[in-house]
Amino acid sequence: MSSAPDSPTGPGAVLVIGATGTTGRRTVARLAAAGHRVKAAGRSATPLAGAEAVHFDWFDPTTHDGALTGADRVYLVPPVGEPDPARVMLPFLRRARASGVHRAVLLSSSAVPAGGPAVGQVHQALPELFDQWAVLRPSWFMQNFTSDHLHAEEIRTTGAFRTAAGAGRVGFVDAEDIAAVAVHALIDDHAPDRDLILTGPEALDHDEVAAVLSAVTGRRVAHHRLTYREQRDRLAALMPAEFATLLAQMDLAIAAGAEDRTTDTVRLLTGRPPHDFRQVAVRELNRDR
Repeated sequence: MSSAPDSPTGPGAVLVIGATGTTGRRTVARLAAAGHRVKAAGRSATPLAGAEAVHFDWFDPTTHDGALTGADRVYLVPPVGEPDPARVMLPFLRRARASGVHRAVLLSSSAVPAGGPAVGQVHQALPELFDQWAVLRPSWFMQNFTSDHLHAEEIRTTGAFRTAAGAGRVGFVDAEDIAAVAVHALIDDHAPDRDLILTGPEALDHDEVAAVLSAVTGRRVAHHRLTYREQRDRLAALMPAEFATLLAQMDLAIAAGAEDRTTDTVRLLTGRPPHDFRQVAVRELNRDR
């Protein structure tokens, strides 16, 4: 166990599943910096500053009890690429409740409502499983264009990225803002149970994203528009076909305007406005230089 002091809100630790992921590692860092006990869970059990590294695999139930020991709240990042996350998550969540976890914060998506496909089934079940809960439903991550996401990798290698989203706009959100809201939802004992849609301050189409990236990097970045079938088939060569189909369908929803919105959730819960895309691109891309 790390030498971090007990959480100000109680003796239990916060279990962060997916602790090395885009939002997980940022959530761990914020919790540890605030003096909370953190168990950083993942398949590699990677040490993170101020946290206890624990081995955890959604698909290996023998890792679940050890991860849960001493935890009374949990941040849940669903298994990546799993088209039916409820199949593996719900048995774990029942075990978590039985072990003393009373608060669960689930990372979902603005595109997936309660009862919807994939993680929407977990969202729907959460209120019946825990006394205190929150579901974070962020829009698409700004870091998709700057980190190890397919878009970012394609930009680095080809100078372009591809979607079937057409001219549809998205309220892209900074992963740092998601982590800030996650910490609030995990730690504030007076936070109401709620479904939280998180966005940045403006909605951009993918051509506008490419223009910002071009301006920040000084290198031309292009957005190539694909048809639904082109995007589905391209993704199916990289991941399970069912998940590829789901992602391509989400692009179609964007093209139809489903993500053309902004919310004030980040400001209301953190006390500051969300970061805009140019700010994040400058911060993330300069960090990598």
